[in-house]
Amino acid sequence: MLQDSASPLMEQLSYFHDHTLMILLIITVLVGQLLLSLFFNKFTHRFLLEGQMIEIIWTILPTITLIFIAIPSLRLIYILDEVNNPSITIKTIGHQWYWSYEYSDFNNIEFDSYMIPTDELNNYNFRLLDVDNRIVIPFESNIRMLVTAADVIHSWTIPSLGVKIDATPGRLNQISFIINRSGLFFGQCSEICGANHSFMPIVLESISPAYFTKWIMKMIKL
Repeated sequence: MLQDSASPLMEQLSYFHDHTLMILLIITVLVGQLLLSLFFNKFTHRFLLEGQMIEIIWTILPTITLIFIAIPSLRLIYILDEVNNPSITIKTIGHQWYWSYEYSDFNNIEFDSYMIPTDELNNYNFRLLDVDNRIVIPFESNIRMLVTAADVIHSWTIPSLGVKIDATPGRLNQISFIINRSGLFFGQCSEICGANHSFMPIVLESISPAYFTKWIMKMIKL
C-alpha cells in the first residue's frame, strides 16, 4: 500500500495507481479464464486457416486499453511540472551526505540538515530518519522547491507528498507542491550517491502559517 497522501499531487498519484491496477486486474482475470478454458476443453477446428476479424479485435482492444492508461498518465505529468504563483521558494542543495536549505524570501535564512546519530537519539526520534534541523513550511501554501547538488547526483524524495526530484550538480530543478495538513513527513535520498547514501534523510515539518511566521522571525533573530 502507498503512504497516506498529504498533498493534492499524491492524491492524484494514488487515484492513478488504483485506476491502473483495476485495468491490470481485469486483463489478468480475462486472460486467466481464457487459458483455463483452453486447458480443460477438447474443442478442435480442423478447417480453421485464418481469422482476420479476431486478429483485428485483439489488436484494437490492447490499443484502447493503453489509451485509458496513457491519458491520465500524461495529465499527471503536466500537473507535476506545473508551478503557479508560489508563496514561498526554498532552495535545497544536496551534499555528501547531508542537505542544505536556503529560504531566500526571508533574508536568506540558511542551515544544514544532518541525520541524528544513533547514540544521540531521544525517545521521540526515529533511527536513521530524524535530523537535527527540519525544513519547516506552512500548510495550504504553494511551495516552490529549487533543487541542486554540490558534488554528485542526489534525489530529494518525500513519498507522502508525491515529490521526487533529482539534485544534479550544475543544474537547478524545480517542483511545486501544497501540503493539506500539519504534521511530520519523512523522506530520503533516492539516488545512490556514495558510501553513506542511506544516511541523509529528509524531515519536513508542516505547521500553520501563523506559527511559520513566528518561526521565521526567530530564525532571522538568530
